[in-house]
Amino acid sequence: MTRATFTEKAERFRELLVAAREESGLTQVQVAERLRKPQSYVSKIERGERRLDIIEFFELAEILKIDPIEFLQTLQRKH
Repeated sequence: MTRATFTEKAERFRELLVAAREESGLTQVQVAERLRKPQSYVSKIERGERRLDIIEFFELAEILKIDPIEFLQTLQRKH
């Protein structure tokens, strides 16, 4: 079985997260501060070195001011 971290969909998920962060005008440092995590936490997510659980995803979506359901629908439509 393929590790989900290295799938095409996982890559697209990360690309969409990075795009959402950039569109929000926030840096990795700013996102990390709002999550009360180190900047490396955000960097590892964006590089695929760390996966998010659903609760973490919803917290990140709130910070980025994105609708998590719309985000996931966009992810699904791309594949």
